[in-house]
This record gives sequence, structure tokens and C-alpha cells, in this order.
Amino acid sequence: MKYQRVRGTQDLLPSDSQKFRQIESAAHEIARCYGYGQIQTPIFESSDVFHRSMGETSDVVHKETYTFTDRGGDSITLRPEGTAGVARAFVSEGLAQNLPLKLYYYGPMFRYERPQKGRYRQFHQIGVECLGYENPQADVECLSLAWDLLTKLNLNQNCHLEINTLGDKQSREKYREALVTYLSGFKNELSADSQMRLEKNPLRILDSKDPADKKILEGAPNLKEHMTEESLKFYQDVLTGLKKLNIPFKENSKLVRGLDYYTHTVFEFVTSQLGAQGTVLAGGRYDGLIEMLGGSATPGVGWAAGVERLSELYLEGAALRTTPDFAILPADEVGEAEAPVLAQKIRAAGIAVDILWNGNFGKKMKKANTLAMKKVLILGSQEVSTNQVAIKNLATGEQLLVNQNEVIQQLKN
Repeated sequence: MKYQRVRGTQDLLPSDSQKFRQIESAAHEIARCYGYGQIQTPIFESSDVFHRSMGETSDVVHKETYTFTDRGGDSITLRPEGTAGVARAFVSEGLAQNLPLKLYYYGPMFRYERPQKGRYRQFHQIGVECLGYENPQADVECLSLAWDLLTKLNLNQNCHLEINTLGDKQSREKYREALVTYLSGFKNELSADSQMRLEKNPLRILDSKDPADKKILEGAPNLKEHMTEESLKFYQDVLTGLKKLNIPFKENSKLVRGLDYYTHTVFEFVTSQLGAQGTVLAGGRYDGLIEMLGGSATPGVGWAAGVERLSELYLEGAALRTTPDFAILPADEVGEAEAPVLAQKIRAAGIAVDILWNGNFGKKMKKANTLAMKKVLILGSQEVSTNQVAIKNLATGEQLLVNQNEVIQQLKN
């Protein structure tokens, strides 16, 4: 039997893994500069953590979660996103006393959906969560952090920010009534999913991808026309903050997030370079989520970015180097015996070095050129007897004989 990857999964080969590490490292550094600490939650939770927070009518819960009953009879779900798990940890670990709290995470998520470019059933996300700030400037800071990450990865020219507001609870209730009244006149023309949502969560219909639904929604009431003055001011303060930071954006009145816990600001960074799956980073404010999971009312705002999608854009078409720049070439048996000792010293200094073992010396040199090594360190019985090593620059052909105590400095130069 020939085993294959499970559909919707991927093997991260060295070049892919290097991209992921570079993206994670960039996110770690940017998050640190903004005062965010890392949190790691389990990859599975009690199903109710996700079903309650994300909404039973959401596409994720309704169609995409990996949910199963464990041997103890408990319903368990592999995490489809990171925010609900962070909110659960906030409640269960008693973190309210540490407010305000800034957290970021990195790790795998799981959704059963149709695999396509940039979308997998096991995928990875980087996310940030800012808890305890009601001020719209927290939304601005979250968006600034996202923009800085995309800039550090040189992706800011390939992505643009779309932003909207869902308003506060009072605004949404007023709008819900108006939307239900409008859509009820088209009930039999709506898709099956939207007919179900009309009863349970009509705002979710705004996120429908069904062509017939989209056509009906063209005449739907405008959410902003039903907003409180406080909600409109909150939104304008966010937009003003973005302008002050020179972060370009485009308002999109049709933009909603597909999960139940969002309020006020919602946003997406999108690109046209990944086909239909254009969203690379998305999020918003979720002031009711902690309370929904049994905690005290706690404001929050955050976002998550798909690492696979960032990776598709990051250095697209360029071959990332996965081999060291330097290699030790043992010239004889003595050199082979001593090469690991020299390599250990070099690696202890934080410099990557490989040892080429196979073949005669000529084949080793050919292999070093094939791997585009910058320099090779030639080590044989003669060099070992004098505590030296020959360092050859493969680009210039220049070769130096140096004391082994000087090797590290030569490689750093």
C-alpha cells in the first residue's frame, strides 16, 4: 500500500519551513515591540468553547469543525481558530486581574473545508489579542501592528486594508429588525443557508457567497443608517487614527466577519495575488466574547493571519536557502576524524556549517559548488598537525591558511 497525505494537509519541506520560521520570527519581534506576550493554548477544547463563542449558525461550526467524542464521552473539537481558546484561557486561568492584557499566538488550526490554493484543512495562524481596552485607539494599535508585520515581510505593497463597523449591541439590534423586514420579502429566493440564518442570525446573511443572495443584498438597508452616535464616533476615531499613522485603507460597507462575537470594528487585509482566497489577515473587536464564555464583561480586539497565505506571497518565486553558507571538506581520514570537533566550535558560535562526507575530495568540492557554498574549510592531516585550516572562497578562488582559533572570525568577516 502506498500511503499519501490526507487530503487538505501538507508536508512542510525545508524551504517551506524556513519561510514559516521567518514569518513567525518577524511576528514575534513586532509583537514584542508592541508589548505583546506569547500564549499557547491546546489544539483542542471542549466543543462548547467554539460552538458557543462562534455561533451554531456560523459556517465554521455548522460545516467545518473537526468534532468528536473522546473515550470519556466528552465532545471535543480541534481548534478552528485561536481567539476562542485565548478567551477560555483568560476566564479559566483568572487573568482578569492582569488587565489590560496583550497576547499573541502561533500554531496549527483545523477546518474541514474544500482544499484550494492557500487553504488547507490543517493550517497555521499568527494572531494577536488585546484585552481590557475600550478605547478605539486599541483598534488602531492592532491594525498598526498588522501593518508593521506586513511591511517587515515586504507584503504591504501586495495587500490593502478593507474596514467596516458593525456598531454596538444597540445598533445591531436596530439594524437586525430592518434587515429581517427587508429579507423576509425574499425568503423563498434566499439560499437554504440564508433561510436558516434569517431566523437565527440574519446579519450572517451579509457574508453569504451565494450569487442570488448577493443580488438580493444589493437593496438591503445600510447598517450605518441604524447606528448610534457613539458607534459612529468610535468608528470615525479609528479611521482618524489610521490616517495619522499613514496606514491606507478602503471602507467596505459589505464587510462582516463570519463569527458571532464581533462588534464595532471589523477589517481584512486582502490581496489579488492568491485568486479567490484573497484574505491574508483579518479580525476586529469582540467586546462580548469573554462574557459569553462565563467571564466578566471585558472588551477585546484582535486579528489572525494565515501563515500559508503569507508564505505564498512572501518571497514568492524565490528559492530560500536551506543549506549553510559554509562547509568543511575533510581531505583524508584524519580530517574526517577532526571535522566534527571543528564543526562543533563553529556551530557553538552561532554559525551554520555542514560537513561533506561522501566521495573523493574532487566530488566534495563539486558538491560545495552545486550547493552554492560561500566558503569551504579544507581539513586534512597536514592542517590538523599544525592546528590550522585552509579556507577557500568559492566565488573568488582565494585560499587562506589560518589558525583554527581564527576560523570563526574569518567566517564572520
